[in-house]
Amino acid sequence: MEKTRVLIIANGFYPEQSPRAFRATELAKEFCRQGHHVSVMAPSRESIQPLLTEYPIEFISLGKLKWKIPINQNLGKVGALYNKAANRLLPLLFEYPKIELYYKVKKKLREENGKFDILISIAVPYPIHWGVAASWSTKKDKNIAPIWIADCGDPYCIQENDTFQPPFYFRWIEKWFMRKVDYISVPTETSYRGYFPEFHSKLKVIPQGFRFEDIDRREGVNDGIVRFGYGGSFAPKRRDPGALLEFLTNLDNSFLFEFHIFTKNASFVERYALKDSRIILHPAIPRIQFLETLSTFDFVVNLANFGTAQTPSKLIDYSIINKPVLQIDPGHLETEIILQFLNGNYKNQINIDRPEQYRINNVVNQFLVLRES
Repeated sequence: MEKTRVLIIANGFYPEQSPRAFRATELAKEFCRQGHHVSVMAPSRESIQPLLTEYPIEFISLGKLKWKIPINQNLGKVGALYNKAANRLLPLLFEYPKIELYYKVKKKLREENGKFDILISIAVPYPIHWGVAASWSTKKDKNIAPIWIADCGDPYCIQENDTFQPPFYFRWIEKWFMRKVDYISVPTETSYRGYFPEFHSKLKVIPQGFRFEDIDRREGVNDGIVRFGYGGSFAPKRRDPGALLEFLTNLDNSFLFEFHIFTKNASFVERYALKDSRIILHPAIPRIQFLETLSTFDFVVNLANFGTAQTPSKLIDYSIINKPVLQIDPGHLETEIILQFLNGNYKNQINIDRPEQYRINNVVNQFLVLRES
């Protein structure tokens, strides 16, 4: 089989624990396993050497990200108000500080002398794509690769799961980069709703992928306690566990259960965990360890996104461990279904179609097909 020279450009990469870091890392590993030549361009990071020792990946460092949102440590309530405004408005209005990636990617690509067969840029954040676009020529022979695929886990301008839409001028930037790219890879069939119609012909559905064999499924504890879990982030009004936790903590003590929550956003859960020992809060843990822990539980919980353009990648994880999935719509809590699950009735679990499509070898093959098309 002809070997392909692949360049992956990403912000998140091993050993970071995030959906986009998993995307970049799993793709790089599988391309290597299939015998292709893989280069990864990303910000410098500590503790990457174990991966580079195991896999022959060429790591091209973008250096350290230095831009930070200025935080005021003084001025009491005024300082706190300023910090809240700065943390919200600077990313929203200027994509700051992640806009630093635009300049770093553009500069590094213009310095790079190597040639590749395919370039895959991975967002979020979207300045990764913008940096590639800034160095991309309409004359194909001048580019670092003949094919550029922009991998988009979530939409940008037409996203549904943030409180505020990006300002209108980012629409010009999104359309500018999408005119240049050859393909836009998205995770699900319904993802097209998050993108401008004039670019729908460039969309290719390539889901998140993992190596199923990496997960060691374990036996659970049969002691009469129903154990279930959730792992991931929370967001006010969109991915908010409050209604579910309020319902669970008001159930009679005769309901023997443990709801284990693994998250970096502890503030959403802390008061419920203090109120009820059945709610157990954990810090976020590495993905494989998390899945092996979930495999011992009776079922797992997914908080539904708003709309249909974005699908949580954790559903793929849940398909790997083959556990019933309780889907929770934070805005419309179906308490009868929750009680069914607590009583071992999973007839209303959500189905995850064709789990084989999420095997990483199948995912990589879909990228390789685009090289030939």
